[in-house]
Amino acid sequence: MQQHSTAPVARFFRVIAQAPLPARADRAAGGTLPARAAQYCDAVIQASGFGWWVYPPMDFSLVWDGQQVHWTYAGQEAWLPLDAAQFPHLARQFDAAAPARLRGTAPPFLTALPEPGVVQVWTGLFARTAPGWSLLMRAPANLPPAAGYVAYEGIVEADRWFGPVFTNIRLTRTGTAVRLRADVPFLQVQPLPRAAYADATLAAMEAVPGPEDLAAQDWDDYEASVAGPALRGDRTTGQYAVAARRRRRGECPFAAG
Repeated sequence: MQQHSTAPVARFFRVIAQAPLPARADRAAGGTLPARAAQYCDAVIQASGFGWWVYPPMDFSLVWDGQQVHWTYAGQEAWLPLDAAQFPHLARQFDAAAPARLRGTAPPFLTALPEPGVVQVWTGLFARTAPGWSLLMRAPANLPPAAGYVAYEGIVEADRWFGPVFTNIRLTRTGTAVRLRADVPFLQVQPLPRAAYADATLAAMEAVPGPEDLAAQDWDDYEASVAGPALRGDRTTGQYAVAARRRRRGECPFAAG
């Protein structure tokens, strides 16, 4: 059995006290997966559970009129034009904890970027990763897409850069408020070894142009995993999922795939 280090691959630091702590992403996508997918589709389950869910630090709303973004939150009756906005009362709390030389440097909570309808949102967290690891930040996998905005994806080398966990979102409709809730996952943050996206790795790809170019081993593997069970009539639902789970437990998967 492979031994795993107990040292964390990622460490999250809560800077906004009200921000929810990250949670392991749910393999059932918060119960939204169809029952058959949750039971039989290991590929979907693994993607859903890969990484950690990160949440907004509070409920708030954005509206874009095509030119200007405005925002508001509970207890604030007016819509405020957004340039760069601090999280309510954070500056005082941040300065009380920070060294004297860093007082007044709390990151903004929301920033309207120059691109139309694009807003940078800080989760209230900082992050650090183990050497050689980065963080891929993206919309939660296999959850229904959020209404009214899309999140940009980004990779941060958090072993070399220590600072806020944020993302940029693009508002996709005008004149209608878009609400983000602190109890709904906003991002899925996934650990990524830097070697996985290095140029040398991404250049190490080849494409086989047609079925006539498949080697004998390729046909044998296709027979074992797909065609063989179908031809014999002994293929059962979820065979791939069973084999994958056995491999993860260190057991020998069945030969038929």
